[in-house]
Amino acid sequence: MESIESKIKKSISRKKRGELLFPDDFRGLGSSEAVRLALHRLEKEGYVQRVAQGIYVRPKISKYAGEVLPTAEEIAMAIAKRDKIRLVPTGAYALSALGLSTQVPMKLVFLTDGAPREIKLGKRSIKLKKTTPKNLSAKGGISRLVIQALREIGKDRLTEEEKAKIMALLKKEDQKDLLHDIELAPVWIQKIMEKSLDNG
Repeated sequence: MESIESKIKKSISRKKRGELLFPDDFRGLGSSEAVRLALHRLEKEGYVQRVAQGIYVRPKISKYAGEVLPTAEEIAMAIAKRDKIRLVPTGAYALSALGLSTQVPMKLVFLTDGAPREIKLGKRSIKLKKTTPKNLSAKGGISRLVIQALREIGKDRLTEEEKAKIMALLKKEDQKDLLHDIELAPVWIQKIMEKSLDNG
């Protein structure tokens, strides 16, 4: 009889390299404990790598860099998809995602409607903070980052240069989404966002 381990291995071999693997993906192949042990053995064997607790990957191979592990951002998005939760980047991560900061934050902080938790990824970590539905209802990919980035900078610390960069970014946002998201922002942020409409 084929072992759970070889069934899981077969299943993984059909997936693209770099795709994140969760024990739940193999639920039909055995009990959760058996699946967990099989993944642990496959990790020991070097067939998969564990990137965080309960998250594995068969790394992509680059001819220059060798094994390429998924980024913290990719891991966060995969968790959101698996748990059917929404995530909005905040703080230093929102600044970095918009190009307003060159620092790569070691801790990625997201607002979520899922369970709050912290996921360790070696030196980096992903922190999910529970928030209200209003904070997650922004539609625009750029405007929702802008709202969080401005909150992080603060009303009195915003420089003219940062404001100009934010205006330029908001001009690329879908107008319908931008109008929707302006309503969700604190008043001082609304004023900045509205300016990008005037000139548009």
